[in-house]
Amino acid sequence: MQQYETVIILTPLLSVETAKEAVAKFTKILTDNGAEIIQEDNWGLRKLAYPIEKKTTGYYHLTEFKAPGELINKLEIEYRRDERIMRFLTIALDKHATAYNDKKRSGAFNQKKPKTEEVAR
Repeated sequence: MQQYETVIILTPLLSVETAKEAVAKFTKILTDNGAEIIQEDNWGLRKLAYPIEKKTTGYYHLTEFKAPGELINKLEIEYRRDERIMRFLTIALDKHATAYNDKKRSGAFNQKKPKTEEVAR
């Protein structure tokens, strides 16, 4: 199974509960078709880089998962059918991106580096 990462942008007109409901719908589609959810990250309401459908904000949600390749087509068809989704992007992760995400989840990037003493001249 290949590892994927998908980001969806939901319309800002939704309530928080409705946005969570929409995300749960797509998570259920993934798990029902044999995908393994690795991580979900809700970024919340954010400003868009450019207006989409005359809207300047949207609810962002990132999901990282392992799935068979044929599931991606089903998932993206469901994204296109749902009127709550403004944009989506699904990418296949290579071994370097997978390693980076593993390090990020373990907190390797949040650790402070010890300060080095400057040599007095």
